Amino acid sequence: MNGRHFISILVGCVCLMSLCWAEDKSPLPLPDPGNVTLTLDEYNKLVERAAKQPRTPETAPLPYSIKHADVKLRVESNGVMGSVELEGEVFHKGISKVPLTSGMTILDAHQNGKGVPLLQESGTHVALLPAGDFSISLDTGLPLRIDAGRASFSLPAPVAGSVQMSLLIPGEHTLANINPGVITSRKSENGHTTIEATLVPGQPANIWWATREVVAPTAPREVRFLADSKTLVSVSEAEMRIAVLADITMVQGETSTFQVQIPEGFEVTGVTGPTLDSAETQPKVVNVRPVGTTEPTHPYIFLTVSNPGLRSHQFLISIERSINDTKADAPFVSFKGAQRETGEVLVEGAGTMEITATEGGGLKRMDVKEANPYLRSLAHFPPQAAFRYHRQPSETPTLALNWVRFPDGSVLAAVAESADVTTMVTSEGKSLTEVKLTLKNQAQPFLKVSLPTGATILSAEVAGERVKPVQGADGNRVPLLRPGFRPNGPYTVSFVFMHSGTPFAKKGGADLSLPSMDIPISLLNWEVFLPERYKVKDFGGDVIAANRVPEPLREEVATRGQLERDKGFYNNSNDVGARIQSPAGQMGGYVTDATGAVIANAQITVTSSDNGMSRSTVTDSSGHWTLLGLPSGNYKIKLDSRGFKTSVNNVRYDSSQPSMFGGVVNVGAATETVEVTASAPMLNTESSMVAVEGRNFSKIMPLAPGAVSQNASANVVNLQKRVAGVLPVAIDVPRAGTSFSFVRPLVLDEETKVTFSYKSR
Repeated sequence: MNGRHFISILVGCVCLMSLCWAEDKSPLPLPDPGNVTLTLDEYNKLVERAAKQPRTPETAPLPYSIKHADVKLRVESNGVMGSVELEGEVFHKGISKVPLTSGMTILDAHQNGKGVPLLQESGTHVALLPAGDFSISLDTGLPLRIDAGRASFSLPAPVAGSVQMSLLIPGEHTLANINPGVITSRKSENGHTTIEATLVPGQPANIWWATREVVAPTAPREVRFLADSKTLVSVSEAEMRIAVLADITMVQGETSTFQVQIPEGFEVTGVTGPTLDSAETQPKVVNVRPVGTTEPTHPYIFLTVSNPGLRSHQFLISIERSINDTKADAPFVSFKGAQRETGEVLVEGAGTMEITATEGGGLKRMDVKEANPYLRSLAHFPPQAAFRYHRQPSETPTLALNWVRFPDGSVLAAVAESADVTTMVTSEGKSLTEVKLTLKNQAQPFLKVSLPTGATILSAEVAGERVKPVQGADGNRVPLLRPGFRPNGPYTVSFVFMHSGTPFAKKGGADLSLPSMDIPISLLNWEVFLPERYKVKDFGGDVIAANRVPEPLREEVATRGQLERDKGFYNNSNDVGARIQSPAGQMGGYVTDATGAVIANAQITVTSSDNGMSRSTVTDSSGHWTLLGLPSGNYKIKLDSRGFKTSVNNVRYDSSQPSMFGGVVNVGAATETVEVTASAPMLNTESSMVAVEGRNFSKIMPLAPGAVSQNASANVVNLQKRVAGVLPVAIDVPRAGTSFSFVRPLVLDEETKVTFSYKSR
């Protein structure tokens, strides 16, 4: 039988089978029986297809999916009620268990108007659903927590593809907060506020808002308060400005408005305060008096506070008026109704001006340094007079000012960005010191140097060329300029001096001094090289051990000191120090270990002690870290670094004048934690946390104890080479020894000293 005949027979059999099946199963008409002729290739394809196994259908990776959850809630007097709409699909055939939600109280469940049975498995509500799409509605309730001035509840968001929430809160313009989540819409109408938000699926959302408790009315009490005003009087060429920092202390009762009497002729330019809600000026207030009597009229400012229940308030009031004379009476701002008014007055003059102040009416003169530090911080120029007063009903304080203006002149002709000092000490007690100054010079020809007794200048150089020192009637002079040299930027001036000193004994004490110079120095770096045969310890003086200050911080000291002088913040006062601050609204600092080495990749966590808000960052390769946008308040700064003890410091942060905070971490187990509490930021390297703040930097820093010895730098080597044949002096300089490094910021015309004790090895 050939292939063609076989195919014909096979087709006939198929037709016959179809006919038999049709007779038994279906009355459908069939085609006429006959033979079908196929080619061999077509036949082979049919055989190949018949041999293939049928493909099994693929099953879904998950038995179910909840696509969307719509949460609709309303706040009632005793809780939060509402519903949760869940839409999804069951993929597996048969009945499947579908977890719906957990952490909620479910009152009822229904689908298409019919009830849905639920199971409880490990605190989760589970529904038994067949294959296909489903839409289930859950009636739910949540507990509401009400604290003083605050209502809140926790909503466990369902595990779904997306979760939308609609919340109805009593009260118009109620400000609600959600974390985590994003509020997408807020509207108020009919005494309610509706919040629409998108939640994070599967994460509990904390929702809270402010409330005002309704209390029974009480009989009004007499309002009694005390006022303390710190007044800064600034006299310039064309106007007089008054800045009043007023502290109000409530003794009895509450008030939402304070009336402040403004002196006649002055204009209010600004009013601020942490509790201030609004400030409105009323031009005149006339008190009714009996016929035939008069009372002067006064303008007032009405200060409305946002929280009348607080026991203390603080306001900063600024007023000014124009002047065209060389004398005027200083005004006094008064709070109407105060039971007691006290205060201080500080007088300053803009530019080169000499002011004579004559007090009266109970005003008492005091030293300028005794003035309140907050009042002194408001001044931009050196204060010339200070007073205090306690206002009495029978007297009114008066202050008459007369002034003489002098032509303006340059305040600083030259400044030194830095000073690198190298001192070598011989066993005979002699010392050889080289001072290198990096200068910015406008027109100052000489540097006045007040050498210690027994010291002489050996050589001097300006921009690498030798110059000749000059002996003046009141001290030595080092040239800062030379013929034909007019610098456009920073340049170097150096000089070398020798001090006879006192020979060393087997043990004892010694001290080294640097001369005072009549130009300000932003940062002084001092390296002291001592002979190897002597073991030294117990360093002291008015310098700082260099290992206590990281290199990036030293650069910032010099840079900021120069910037402040350029802006006119510099003044010739003994209590002025380098002001190391961050930009407004930015908290930052450095992290080092006990040796002064910077710590990179240290974890910094800053947590608000007031509201629990937390921010984190890490230090960079220089040990520096910053955080932006932090409001003023109390914070905990936590330092974590592998291999070191965890340290926590409690600090007070002022966003308007932020300080730079530094941290010292000690080697120890990671589970050890050291917590330090300080009333104000202060540098204290004995604790885990330090902060470098505004003034007196050189006095609050630790002194030289703790200085770490090191190998001699290139400055020492160069000075040793210069002694041989270059400097006109015969001195036996030590070839082997140990260097100790110190720094001191912002030095102005004052001697720098370091002391130590020694003994022969």
